[in-house]
Amino acid sequence: MKQKTGNESPLGLLTRVLLVVVLDAAIGWFIYNSVQLGFTQLAAVLAVVLVMLNIIFLLPQAYAYRWMAIGLSFLIIFVIYPILFTVYVAFTNYGDGHLLTKEQALKSIQQATYLPEEGKSYSWTAYKSADNQYVLWLIDSNGDTFLAKVGEEIVPAKPGDPGIGEADSKGIPQTIEGFQRLNTLLAAADKELPNIKFGVEGGKTVQVRSPSEAAELQIRYLYDEATDTVTDQETGEIYYNIDGTFTSRTGKTINPGFRAVVGFKNFIQFATSPALRGPLVRIMTWNFVFPTISVLSTFFLGLAIAIMFNDPNFPLKKIIRSLLLIPYTIPSLITILIWRGMMNPEFGIINRTLERWIGVAPPWTTEPIWAQAAVLLVNLWLGYPYFMLVTSGALQSIPADLYEAATVDGAGAWVRFRKITLPLLLVAVGPLLIASFVFNFNNFNLIYLFINGGPPIVGAQTQAGHTDILISYVYNLAFASGGRGVQYGFASAISIIIFIIVGAITLAQFRFTNMWEEVSQNV
Repeated sequence: MKQKTGNESPLGLLTRVLLVVVLDAAIGWFIYNSVQLGFTQLAAVLAVVLVMLNIIFLLPQAYAYRWMAIGLSFLIIFVIYPILFTVYVAFTNYGDGHLLTKEQALKSIQQATYLPEEGKSYSWTAYKSADNQYVLWLIDSNGDTFLAKVGEEIVPAKPGDPGIGEADSKGIPQTIEGFQRLNTLLAAADKELPNIKFGVEGGKTVQVRSPSEAAELQIRYLYDEATDTVTDQETGEIYYNIDGTFTSRTGKTINPGFRAVVGFKNFIQFATSPALRGPLVRIMTWNFVFPTISVLSTFFLGLAIAIMFNDPNFPLKKIIRSLLLIPYTIPSLITILIWRGMMNPEFGIINRTLERWIGVAPPWTTEPIWAQAAVLLVNLWLGYPYFMLVTSGALQSIPADLYEAATVDGAGAWVRFRKITLPLLLVAVGPLLIASFVFNFNNFNLIYLFINGGPPIVGAQTQAGHTDILISYVYNLAFASGGRGVQYGFASAISIIIFIIVGAITLAQFRFTNMWEEVSQNV
């Protein structure tokens, strides 16, 4: 009889509680770090997973679901959360220049300093104690000398004063009590030194400005929380928060910016920007032509081979079929790179062979029509074995009686194929054709690896090519365009647009082909 959780042994209960404690500690650590880094959405999702695991492993009523706990956790973290996060990011400015939270950006901005007109500058020498405390020996332009410590007022001092050693040939103390003088090169390379304020906070302070200069620097940018503005104390200019970037009336900006919700700005930019709209129509047209031709060519070539091999009298059928499956057994990444090398206009074996035989070879990478033909040819090589296998199995399921009855009625081979073979095949492989169309609609690997979307569209203001499909074009816009930087928000917005387009196409195809109907209703 199956043991109930109420009869669980003390050792089993202890093991379960320890497991929950370990999980709580691990997930709690991730939640804490997510909050510290500003990823509150991830922290919320992890908190949901944490509560779910505690309920499953601690409540007797839910303990039966323990076998699903890990799978449900991975589903939430790696499937549901990325989808929700992508939707969220699409409505933000998240990307290069806007990677930080507002608090992190303000902290970075307020580290900027400037030297006011009344401020003094000094040459400096640093001293360091055994517990990593620093002091500076300062010499101003008049030759006056000062001793600067952290948290204490900067005071005039001279070599030989109490606690201060005798001067060297440059007038700098060789020792200061409790501190060791730093070599000039070592002091200049110390990354902590420029961030230390010597003197009393709120009074006169000095910071290291360069390897040769320290100065009475002041914070350049002051943030006003009430008006959500930043004031430049050096120029008096005011910067306003505009979509996560502090911007002045004259258009100047302060870096870094921060993550902010910008509404439908990314979607509007994609739809209305003249720079995007130029090549977009051509790319969208090719984006529908490419998967359509790819699906039809791979399907009918695979079907033709399957029909030939369906003949029991076909010679060497098993050997030839095995050879034809080779493209399906090699990773597509390797195959694409091999084809790219073979179709190289200058060194590729295909062009060299054609030039030797007929004296001319196609410009596969420089002419738009030939580049598109090359992409379709490579995709045909990659795709036909799949449909050859699928249709081979489907042909075996068609009753031979149907063909015999059609032959008796005088139907020829073409009529039998059109009236019997093709309709019955579409019942079985119709959903696979739709899946193949959707896959090729977003076939980024082939476009990017084989030709990187080229050749370029002449006159396009953005990085766009004649073989680019929407996903590769978006990749170039969001990640690969020189000077634009990574734009996660924009890329997420276009990903949602692609999802809507693909979803609409798939739904229309299912409705048009009645693939959701019962098989008996389609026959």
